[in-house]
Amino acid sequence: MTTTNQPTLREQVEDFLFKEAALLDDWRLDDWVDLFTEDGRYIVPTTDLPDGDPRRDLVFIDDDINRLRARAVRLNSRHAHREYPWSRTRRFISNVRVEETGDGELAVSSNVLVYRFRAGEGAPYVGSVDYILRRDGGAFRIAYRRAVLDLEALSWHGAVSIIF
Repeated sequence: MTTTNQPTLREQVEDFLFKEAALLDDWRLDDWVDLFTEDGRYIVPTTDLPDGDPRRDLVFIDDDINRLRARAVRLNSRHAHREYPWSRTRRFISNVRVEETGDGELAVSSNVLVYRFRAGEGAPYVGSVDYILRRDGGAFRIAYRRAVLDLEALSWHGAVSIIF
């Protein structure tokens, strides 16, 4: 009997999420943006309205691919005053759930903990991220990424200046 050690779909998705986390922790933001599809979106609702819809509600971030590219350029420059020099971050991804939607896409959700260290202080960002992933050849691409902070307020943090 021959057994293969092919990774399960969840393991493949987890590997992709771990790669994404490493790119963000290493501040390889251009490479991170390259993970998105051309119609990709990145949304971060406000802490007081985690179910907020950017079509009708104010959100912290509602970026299409062009805004994502501009965000990466700005965060990589001296013009991002909150992030120059860059914060050190460490991301922990857990409770990854994967559902095949039947249209060639995957609905993925995970819990996320990001520790941010800057100016001698550390602060945790806790929440969840929902994705719509598509396969592009053999690789996954992000069509949709919604990061929801569990924090009730940004009192420790002041703002969301990192990619959560």
